[in-house]
Amino acid sequence: MKGLLLALQFLTRLPIPAIHADEADFARSMRWFPAAGLVVGLIVAGAAWAGAHLDPWTGALAALVAWVAVTGALHLDGLSDLADASGAAHKDRERMLAVMADPHVGSFGVVAIALQLAAKLVLLHGLIEAGQFVPLILVPFAARIGPLVWTRWLAPLHSGLAARFVSAIRIRDVAGWFALLAAGALLAPAVLAALLLIAGWWLWLKRRIGGVSGDCHGAGIELVETGLLLALLIAGRF
Repeated sequence: MKGLLLALQFLTRLPIPAIHADEADFARSMRWFPAAGLVVGLIVAGAAWAGAHLDPWTGALAALVAWVAVTGALHLDGLSDLADASGAAHKDRERMLAVMADPHVGSFGVVAIALQLAAKLVLLHGLIEAGQFVPLILVPFAARIGPLVWTRWLAPLHSGLAARFVSAIRIRDVAGWFALLAAGALLAPAVLAALLLIAGWWLWLKRRIGGVSGDCHGAGIELVETGLLLALLIAGRF
C-alpha cells in the first residue's frame, strides 16, 4: 500500500497524506505506476462522462482538463524538454542532452505541448462521441507500464530520477502488469497497441539517445497515451 500511495503522490496532484519513506521505498513505488494510472484513468473517464451530458466537445474538454490537473502537467513537461532537445540538436547527442537539462522552455517545447493537447482533445471527442468511456480508464494505466520497461532495459542517462528506479524493477513486475493489460484487452482489444507503442519508444530512445531519463519517461507516457487514444478510435470505426 505504501508503494501505491507514493506512486500517487509522485505522479498525481491528489491530496495524499504525508508518508515516511526512504530512498528504497521511493524506488519500489515505480512498481505501482500502472496502478496510479488506473486512478488517473478513472478520473479522466468520469470527467468525460459528466461533460458529455452537455455535448461531446464539452466532455472532451472536461476530460482533458482533468487529465492535466490530476497529473500536474508532469509528463507534458518531459515532452516539452525532449522536443526542445530534439529540435535544437537533432544531430548532436551531447548537445541534445545539454538542452534537455536546461529548465527553460523553447519554441519546440511550446509547439509540442500545444500539438499534444490538441491531439488529445480531438481524439477524446471522437471516443466520447462513440460512447467509449470505459476504454479511457485503461489508457493512462497502459501508458504507465512503459516506464517499467524503459527503466528495466535502458541505461539511465545520469544520476537523476531514472537512475533511482533501476534496481527496483523486476521482470515479474513488468510481466504482471502486462498480464493485467491482456485482461483489460477483453474489454478493449485496441489497448494491446500499448505493446508496440512502448517497444517503439524504447527503440527510439536506445538508438537516438542511448538511455533514459525522467524527461524521456514523461514524453513516452504522453506519446503512448495519444497513440492509444488513436488506436481506440480507429478500432471503434471497424
